[in-house]
Formats: sequence, structure tokens, C-alpha cells
Amino acid sequence: MQQLISPLGAPVADPSDLESLAAVYAYPDQVNRGRPWLRANMVSGLDGGARLDGLSEGLSSDADKRIFGVLRALSDVVLVGAETVRAEGYRPARARREFAAARAAAGQSPAPAIAVVSRSLGFDLSAPLFTEPLVRTVVITVEDAAEERRREVAEVADVVLAGRGSVDLSAGVAALVERGWTRLLTEGGPRLLGQLAGAGLLDELCLSLAPLVTGGDAPRILHGAEMPDVQRMRLVSLIEQKGFLFTRYLRHLGSDDPVTPRS
Repeated sequence: MQQLISPLGAPVADPSDLESLAAVYAYPDQVNRGRPWLRANMVSGLDGGARLDGLSEGLSSDADKRIFGVLRALSDVVLVGAETVRAEGYRPARARREFAAARAAAGQSPAPAIAVVSRSLGFDLSAPLFTEPLVRTVVITVEDAAEERRREVAEVADVVLAGRGSVDLSAGVAALVERGWTRLLTEGGPRLLGQLAGAGLLDELCLSLAPLVTGGDAPRILHGAEMPDVQRMRLVSLIEQKGFLFTRYLRHLGSDDPVTPRS
């Protein structure tokens, strides 16, 4: 069984069809007017764990991977933490033939850029993420990062300086938007997502819920988040396939318009 329903229960699309999924997950129109929208794509088990055996892969499914690909194909840039890059063996985003015309019409590059948040710059610079991207990888780091290491990274990636001691995510996101990248997607990990939410930057959460109880000490999808207040979210779509639930929540601002942008 697989179906896509609205919060009211009305079928609205075919979840096996990429075009239908792209319509459901379309960014709000504000991105075409230079106003950014940051969505997160995460997966967890029923008990909240964001990893299985140390990785998110064990929680995924074919439908989850399909939606993962659609979300990337719609975005301008994918924001990810350095720990996740290392653990998950991140590679450059690839161009997808099915989305080539739509991306060209929207003025987007053939594939999204990958932007990595890192204070220490502890990367393998010979990895494909830095040697084979269609769009040059971006590294967001601190102003007081080791100068020699910064120079090494700058040879294979664009370096953005944001904050001292710890990365200023608001400044880092603003630097991406200055490049015209208003369709922002983050894939975490949990620590980065917690920091983004704590900074008030999260507009949307696309959460895949696996029908698994994993136990263990895996972090939640927001790890160590210091939230100034509880952030209410509004459910706008729900896909079910083989017991997996694929949810889409938007920031709730106390109005009937779920895509009212943050200032």
C-alpha cells in the first residue's frame, strides 16, 4: 500500500511519480523573489533514533531514497555538517535527467552545490566531494580556523568565513543566499539541525519515519538543540508506503498561511 494524503485525508498525488512528488515538495514562491526557504530532510525510527548502527542508511527505504533525490533535485544548495560528511561518505550531488529542464527554466545549475559546516576543517580533500563536484563545494568555517588549513581547503572549495570560535549559521546561510541560492536544503546531521533550529532558521521539516524500534543511544534528529522556545510546526502532507511515513511540516506562525516567510 502506498498513498499520499493531505492532513484532511484527501488523496492528492501518486507517490511513485517523480513529477507528482516534485509538485508536493515545491518550494514556496518567495524563493523566486530572493527570499530564502530552508527545509530539512531527516529520518528516524519510531523511538526517535536518527541512526542505526551509526548511520542513517539503516533507517531508509526505496521511497525514502526517492524523496531524498527529489528534495535534492529541487534545491540550490545542500547544507550538511562535517561529521555527517565523514560518517556517511558524502559525494557531490549529481545532475538528474528528469529534472534538467525544470532546473534550467528556474535558472539553477544542473545539480545543487554541497555546503559543509566545519570548525576544524578536518576533511579528506582528495575525496570526490572536493575533486568531482559539478558545482564547486562550499565550506563554511570560522574566521579563526588555522590559516594554513584554510588555504589548503580553498584550493578545492569555496571558503566562507562566518563567526569566531563557532560557526555563525545565520551569517553562513546569508552568504549562501547572496549567491542566489534561496532554495536551501539541510540533511543534518542531528547536531547541525539542532543548531539551525535553535538559530530560528528552520522553515520546514521533511521527516521520514521508519517502522522500526531501534533502542541504543542514537541521537534524536535535533541533537543538543538550545531552543529559545518551542517551535510549532504544521503538517501539510503525509505519504505512507509499507509502514514508512513521510511527513512534511512547515513552520507555524499563527496564521492560515503555512508558507509565510520569516523576516
